[in-house]
Amino acid sequence: MTLSKDQIGSLVFLCLSLTYGYYAGQIPLLPGDEFEPFHARTLPYALAGLGALLSFLLLATSSMAKSRSEARPAPVSLDFSLVAKLLALIVLFAVALQWIGFLLATTAFLAGGYWLLGERRAKVLLMASLPFAAAIWLVLTKLLNIYLAPGQLFLMVSGG
Repeated sequence: MTLSKDQIGSLVFLCLSLTYGYYAGQIPLLPGDEFEPFHARTLPYALAGLGALLSFLLLATSSMAKSRSEARPAPVSLDFSLVAKLLALIVLFAVALQWIGFLLATTAFLAGGYWLLGERRAKVLLMASLPFAAAIWLVLTKLLNIYLAPGQLFLMVSGG
């Protein structure tokens, strides 16, 4: 029995999710946090569980689809230059985060990613990036009460 690319990918993702879930248990908690409904381990546990569930579902559905049809799809060409550009964009995001803050860096990161993936209309780039970045910023700062630094340039300009 040979495994398809979908099955191999889902097995790898399942292993990564389970490993992530195991190491999420190693995250230290502040005293008394174990009794709180939301703490440092909650989101990692949820992500690990969701990743494991989705990878298991992909594994199950890909084995059913393989047994139903034996037709081979056309080979897919891999664009490693695009992957390298996206990885460089992630590094630039990490640098920009410290200098221009979360909201601007995330908006620029998303717009840059969409642009690399082929979208060229400025209005679409902005409307697909800014609302999502603002929503994530609001959730992190207002709902979860996480402090996000405004960025070094903002602090230099404001004199703080």
